[in-house]
Parts: sequence; C-alpha cells; structure tokens
Amino acid sequence: MSVPSPATAPPGQPNKAATAAWIGSALEYYDFFIYGSAAALIFPKVFFDESDPATATLLSLATFGVAYAARPVGALFLGHFGDKLGRKKIMVFTLILMGLSTFLIGCLPTRAQVGTLAPVLLVLCRVLQGISAAGEQASANSMTLEHAPPHRRGFFTSFTLSGTQGGQLLATLAFIPIAAMPEDQLLSWGWRVPFWLSIAVAVVGYFIRRNLAETPAFEQQTVTEGVVKMPLAILLRHHWADVLRVIAGAVIASVSTIFTVWALAYATSDSVGMSRSSMLWVGALANLAALAAIPLWATLSDRIGRRPVYLVGATGSAIAMFLYLWAISTGNYPLILLLGIIAFGVVYSAANGVWPSFYGEMFSTRVRLSGMAIGTQIGFAVAGFAVTFAAEIAGPDGDDWFSVALFTAALCVPPVIAALSARETHKVPTELLGERTPETAAERATVTA
Repeated sequence: MSVPSPATAPPGQPNKAATAAWIGSALEYYDFFIYGSAAALIFPKVFFDESDPATATLLSLATFGVAYAARPVGALFLGHFGDKLGRKKIMVFTLILMGLSTFLIGCLPTRAQVGTLAPVLLVLCRVLQGISAAGEQASANSMTLEHAPPHRRGFFTSFTLSGTQGGQLLATLAFIPIAAMPEDQLLSWGWRVPFWLSIAVAVVGYFIRRNLAETPAFEQQTVTEGVVKMPLAILLRHHWADVLRVIAGAVIASVSTIFTVWALAYATSDSVGMSRSSMLWVGALANLAALAAIPLWATLSDRIGRRPVYLVGATGSAIAMFLYLWAISTGNYPLILLLGIIAFGVVYSAANGVWPSFYGEMFSTRVRLSGMAIGTQIGFAVAGFAVTFAAEIAGPDGDDWFSVALFTAALCVPPVIAALSARETHKVPTELLGERTPETAAERATVTA
C-alpha cells in the first residue's frame, strides 16, 4: 500500500480552526446547557403539574434526556453528510439550528396557558437541540484534528471541549442573576431571557464559521480519491470495533450530566436546602477550572499518549463523584465548592480534554466525522438519561446520594474498558490514522470517481 502524502494546513490555519471551534462550541453549548439549568430549577414549575413536585422534577429531567435520545438520529444524518460534503457546512448548519430551537423554547407558552401542549412543544424543541448537538462536536473535532500539526493534535482538538466548558460557564453565569429574581418574575418572564439571547449566539457563530477553510485532509481526499458513497456502510464494515469503543467511552459524559443537573437539583432540594445562586457558582467556578485544565491534560497526552491521561480522568471521576455528593449532603458550602472544582474542573477534565483526539484518531478521514458522531452520540444518549435514572435511584425523597454516586461509578467502567482495549495513536501520522491495509483497499474501492 502506498502511503498518502501529508496534507499540510496553510500557516495560521490550525490556530484559526481551533479558535473557530472554541467560540462556536462555546456559543452552541451555551444554548444546550441553559436548558439543563432550567430543567433543574424552573421547568418543573412552568411546564409540569406543581401538585406533585417530585414527579414534575422527574419529568423535567426526562426532557433533558430527550435531546440525548435524538442525538444518535442526528448523528446518522449529519455524520453522513459531513463525510460527503465537508466539515465546514455541518458546523454552520448545526449552529443555526441550535440558535433557532433555543430561541423558540424562550417563546413557548406555559402549562397554565395551554395545558399539556406546553410540555409537548418543549420536547419538540429539545429534539431539535439534540439533532444540532449531534453534529457540532464531531464536525468541530474533525476540523481541528485535520488542521492540527501531527505532534499537537491533542492540544488543538481540546479547544472544542474547552469551548464546550466555556459554553457551560456562560450558561451558568447567565442563570445566576436570573435565579436570584423574585419568584413571580422568575417564573413569568425571567427564565426566558437566556433562551432569547440565543439569536445573538447564532448570528455571531455564523460569521465566525462561514469564513473557515475546509480541512486539507478532506480536500486532498476529495481531489485524489473522491468521497465515500456510503460512509456508514464503510464505517460499520471496517471500523465497527472502534465505533463500539467510542460508544463505551462516551458514557463518561454521565459524570457531566449528573454533576450539572442532578446534583444541582439535589443540592437545592428541601433535604439539603442550598440556594440556587450558590450552587450555580459551584458550576461556574468548576467550569472555569476546566478551561485551564483541559488544554494542560491534552498537551500531556501529546507527550505520553491518550490512553493514560484518559484513564486518569475516567477512574478518578468514579471516586471524585462520591466525595462531591457526600459534600453536598453535609451542606458545607466551602467543602462543596472545593470538591466540585476538583471533581469536575480538574479530574473529569482529564478524560474530557483528551477524548476529541483519542476518538478522532481511531478513524480515517473518509469516515472520521461519521465515526465520531455516531459513536459519541449513542454514548451521550446514555449519559443524558443517566440524570433521569439518578432521580429514580435517589428514592422518593431524592436524597440517596450514595446510590447515585455508585451508579455514576458504574457508568465509568465502560470508558475504562474502552481505553484499555484501544490502540495508542498519539504518534501516528495524521494521514495514516485509522488505516489498515485490507480495509484501506476496500474503502478506496467504494468511493466516487
């Protein structure tokens, strides 16, 4: 087999791609994460029956998971077109779709106004958010990985995830003043403001991404070989084991959803009694720590490999969740703040900062976006509904934190197994990623002229 010649990005393009990925992901996931805060704090009272608060909270958290269920469906379509049409087009489309669907959530009528139609419309908008998110990270990761210098792929691809954390930070900061509003103003119009701001998010993101160049690797493939007719068929025929690894690895996102949504609902419940604003500050400062930790962990993975850094994050998160939820149960705010920053801002960031390069390097350029999108979104679907299961596991009073921590630790086991069974790829040239001689021959025979 002849080795493909390296496709080199123009000077400055890796930095531009990383910046576009960071800003775009931050803006996109601002939209996505404000829903999580609202689902824990607002929606049980606005869209569901207040006569049964426990059931209303459970149903509200279930709508948070609905987007994760929609994401695998979105991944099938957006992954397919991303490998056929290019990374840039998908990045622009997902941003517009997310901005529109989030704005519409802020315009929805409440249960008091239209009855059961209100939660139905909420779920439909949440589905659109999920479809958008399905293509966002995979396209941004593929864009940055294929633009990055071979020896710094971990660092450059980490900008996508630090952008995601930046979006979560923006969402949390947006809700801090909203959560401090008087109850009547909060439930009538105040909660809508962060959702309405998504129009500005979509406009800014569009202008950032529309001038970004397509990746050299994708352009070289298009010119020299053509694009794969059916990326999904090639993916499942020749890369099914790596798809399974990515699915298992992506379950690590359960740590994020339980920290962000369930722990917030638990801490502000009657059994603990922490204020909404104080707990939102825990999330904000933890995300601020993650912004610093993610590129550092990613840079370390460029030196020592993806697997060891990822394993630190996966195993460490299983332990750290016990400590964090225990701290919440004590009601000791300084302890909650400290352990929240350590658990989510530092330890979880080891896995979170490395997976964009770790997963992306498992696939060739022909099927990279499909492989990452489908694998991650199926795993993320588990993570999305982990919040609902956690609410059930926590018992009728919602205070069995130990069982929730044990559940979270169990969800960290598949990512550990995935990492242990994966190949180390940090030193493999970009043009040879995902290539195996028999498979490559078959793939090259299944492209357009």
